[in-house]
Amino acid sequence: MRAVKTYVATPADRERNWLLVDASGRTLGRLATQIADALRGKRKPTYTPHVDTGDFVIVVNAEKIAVTGNKRQDKRYYRHSGYPGGLKSRSLNDMLERRPEEVIRLAVKGMLPRNRLARKQLTKLKVYAGPEHPHAAQKPQPMEIEQ
Repeated sequence: MRAVKTYVATPADRERNWLLVDASGRTLGRLATQIADALRGKRKPTYTPHVDTGDFVIVVNAEKIAVTGNKRQDKRYYRHSGYPGGLKSRSLNDMLERRPEEVIRLAVKGMLPRNRLARKQLTKLKVYAGPEHPHAAQKPQPMEIEQ
């Protein structure tokens, strides 16, 4: 009987593709989980947890994201200046008006692990508020999003 070796991807033999996602009308959390999986490479048979085998993901129309319930008014984003009394907060509605790209980036960041590899994988996420993006030369393929 022969033992089957476990496949371990290396940075030399990874293949990175560019995927394009249209966020208009998509639910924020459901979209973010699938983007996080694509960034990590979990959609590929060559997935290895400690090697970055994921794809680049371009998200367009971030300002047209959908949320359920009263999240536009109730969901809060917090940041702290580092000084006493420096806690600032904004609602999801304010964030979508000011920086809609940051809403998707923070949602995906929350679904990645907290380590150096995930911080590196997050740099492969490119989010744009409108339908235009400067990555046409990479020939991005549309990514299938499950509903």
